[in-house]
Amino acid sequence: MSIRDLIRWDRPQNVSIRQGGFAQSLASLQEEMNRVFDHFYTGAQLRLTDWDKAGPAAPAMNVTENGSAFSVKVELAGMNPDDVEVEVIGNTLAVRGEKKEEKKEEKENYLSQEISYGSFYRSVALPDTADCKHAEASFKNGILTIAVPKKAEAMQKPEKLTIKKAA
Repeated sequence: MSIRDLIRWDRPQNVSIRQGGFAQSLASLQEEMNRVFDHFYTGAQLRLTDWDKAGPAAPAMNVTENGSAFSVKVELAGMNPDDVEVEVIGNTLAVRGEKKEEKKEEKENYLSQEISYGSFYRSVALPDTADCKHAEASFKNGILTIAVPKKAEAMQKPEKLTIKKAA
């Protein structure tokens, strides 16, 4: 007997469709796609599979701009500032660190575990008007704040021109 004898070539294969019919399967697919796009537009955390629950979540980051500077705030609740590094590479700020779990001898039985531990890396590219060489970082109440001043030429005020009437 060969492998060819085991395969039914003369009958079409039945494709299994979720219980409830084809329309319900399409509706289910649409719901999943809506979840994916909602995640993309809102930045909400999305868990597509169980395997990605084990990895650490990247910390939330806010980037703002005012007349004289940029401000980058990174949420690092429960972390020690000594476990965080901030690097400047050109006009890109990079924040990396590791959230360490306190190890205990006793084994805990979790009913739900949402706190993640491990290494993370976040970066943000700032415009050419940012003076990243003079950036300063501070850490208070679990929030890392990086202040990046604007370059002097970016803060110049526009000069008004006098409009002459044509003769």
